[in-house]
Amino acid sequence: MMKHKDEVLDIFLKWKKMVETQTGRRVKTLRSNNGDEYTSDLFFEVCQDEKIKQHFTVRKTPQQNGVAECMNRTLVEKVRCMLSHSGLSKVFWGEALSYARHIVNRLPSAALNGRTPLEVWSGSPANDYDSMHIFGCSAYYHVIESKLDPRAKKVIFLGFSGGVKRYRLWCSESKKVILSRDVTFDESSMLQQEKSQEKEKQSGDAQQMELETSVIPIKTIQTIPTEGDSNESSNEEDAITPATTQ
Repeated sequence: MMKHKDEVLDIFLKWKKMVETQTGRRVKTLRSNNGDEYTSDLFFEVCQDEKIKQHFTVRKTPQQNGVAECMNRTLVEKVRCMLSHSGLSKVFWGEALSYARHIVNRLPSAALNGRTPLEVWSGSPANDYDSMHIFGCSAYYHVIESKLDPRAKKVIFLGFSGGVKRYRLWCSESKKVILSRDVTFDESSMLQQEKSQEKEKQSGDAQQMELETSVIPIKTIQTIPTEGDSNESSNEEDAITPATTQ
């Protein structure tokens, strides 16, 4: 994840080297928008030295780079749903985005004739579906401390770390991200919590409807005295009499 846009060049160079090493092919063309991070003199010099051709889209015309823009929207929608479902704050958007990318790379794509992006990239199908769990679910990782301390601590599942066969976990007690491979997941607690919240919502709606239907409005009629009426009769007629509604 980037904190500032001026990090684009360094990240691009690292990505370029990784791609060329893994595939044995060279990056020939880079298509991007007219952002300042791509149009700087330093970025131009790097592309000229590496013999990379640059293509730019017209400003405020994302449809010219539709593939990338559609994927950006897909990832953002998944991140929004994952944060809403888990109840985590927006601070964890980077963790949710990394896990959403992990999931998308292992889902069949119609544009790839039913194959997954990981299979097209590496040539072998994905085989790690068993390690995928619900983002934000409760989990317990194994710890070894003193003899009387618990052997497991409760954490929140965030995803995976690249290059390490361990789960990425958030410990709310220590406010740190922990990597561990000995983890027990409790996804049922999240589902039970959702069911209980749904029942509470339904019962609250039913009580509100019952209260609304039990209240009967009462109309009041006030008589207007005539000129010939005496003061005594006018005072009596000024009284408010309730009337039942039909």
